[in-house]
Amino acid sequence: MPEPTLPDVCAIVAFHDACLAVPGWAKSGAVRYREGFWQAMEENHRANCLLWDEEDLARRRNVPDAEIAANKRAIDRYNQIRNDAIERMDEALLAALAAVERRPQARLHSETAGAMIDRLSILALKIHHMRAQTERTDADETHRAECAAKLARLREQREDLAGCLARLFAEAARGETWFKLYRQFKMYNDPRLNPALYGEKR
Repeated sequence: MPEPTLPDVCAIVAFHDACLAVPGWAKSGAVRYREGFWQAMEENHRANCLLWDEEDLARRRNVPDAEIAANKRAIDRYNQIRNDAIERMDEALLAALAAVERRPQARLHSETAGAMIDRLSILALKIHHMRAQTERTDADETHRAECAAKLARLREQREDLAGCLARLFAEAARGETWFKLYRQFKMYNDPRLNPALYGEKR
């Protein structure tokens, strides 16, 4: 049986960087993929980008509390989109692996491939923004040097994680390793499960 076709990890990393290289990409609504794994990955990356911006804004101290509350609600909304997209990535990947015969000694991987791709997206954001810090003309050389060292460490982290994901894909395609679809069950976003919300109705 031929091995299943899984996404190329280098292409995933390149896609994350290419999106961030376009000013305003996340808010533009531009969509490259319309279905399947790549559509879910694009939506995950967009949600992470929008989350990053809202997290920055939520730390402001010179604006009315109502603006911070709006930021916090947006963070909740984008975080739900992000997690839903992780699950859809895993669904697509597990569908591609469905015909693989699991070997008797196959290992269960504790983290899903979708969760690892989400982490790669966040690392792309950290690298993008840390690089900008190394280029600031309004900061001193010490600041730029410290950020350059952090940037090198972030790049190393991403390279290591990309290598781990590539190994997971290869082993899963051979039936040596497997992962499950884990639902996030974000209880705080569900008015039926969050006591602070369903308690309001009483």
